[in-house]
Amino acid sequence: MKRIRVLSTALIVLAVGGSTAAHAQDRGKRPDQQDKHGQQDQHAQQDQHGQQNRVPPQEQQRRIQEEQQRNNQYRQRLDQQAQVVRQQTDQLQQEKRAAQFRAQQEYAARIQQQQRQQAQIQRDRNYANDPYVNTPHNYRYNVGGTYHQTNQYGVEVLRQAVNNGYVEGVRAGQADRQDRWPANFQNSPAYRNADYGYNGNYVDRSDYNYYFRQGFQRGYQDGYNSRSQYGSYSNGNGSILGNILSTILGLQTIR
Repeated sequence: MKRIRVLSTALIVLAVGGSTAAHAQDRGKRPDQQDKHGQQDQHAQQDQHGQQNRVPPQEQQRRIQEEQQRNNQYRQRLDQQAQVVRQQTDQLQQEKRAAQFRAQQEYAARIQQQQRQQAQIQRDRNYANDPYVNTPHNYRYNVGGTYHQTNQYGVEVLRQAVNNGYVEGVRAGQADRQDRWPANFQNSPAYRNADYGYNGNYVDRSDYNYYFRQGFQRGYQDGYNSRSQYGSYSNGNGSILGNILSTILGLQTIR
């Protein structure tokens, strides 16, 4: 029987914490898209489409439990991190690093905002309808010699990790240069924390931390040296170059 490929009728866009509306719309438009091949071909097509675009119930349940565990662990981490950030801010003040102190205060404010957002995300989240839970893994990536699998939703979180790291790195590098402090991205509080922008969804925190730091060290170099070798930054916003991002992620398609 000739295989029929069905193009998705809804473009699924990832938001922080996941979006379910587009996924529900896609599910609503699947049946009866091809009538000319007869009822038998139609059922075969629907079965094939379902196998390609939804994971088995057992795997869905495993992912739900995994996501719940990630979120519980990250809520605890956020509470601990807020205290650490305050301690780091006090240390910078004692060292009279004025620019880095201001940068750290702004970073602390962003962490507090992230805590509030995390709470809201988890209140509104419906795990059963989360597109990450229902979509097969079609990418793999390597962290420390170990391969991990994910889908487009996890990939988007990794991209955000690199970009968030780049922006925070630029800010930290600029502050150290203004303070006439020796360049050392590894001593930056944001680099050591490496959690900013993570919300406990779709990938492990350790993976997010790894990619955040990859972006951070490149952003720090750009910020400290007042250049745009790895990306662009202006008025508090920035992003790493696309080719650099692709190299860092090193994604491989799973067939």
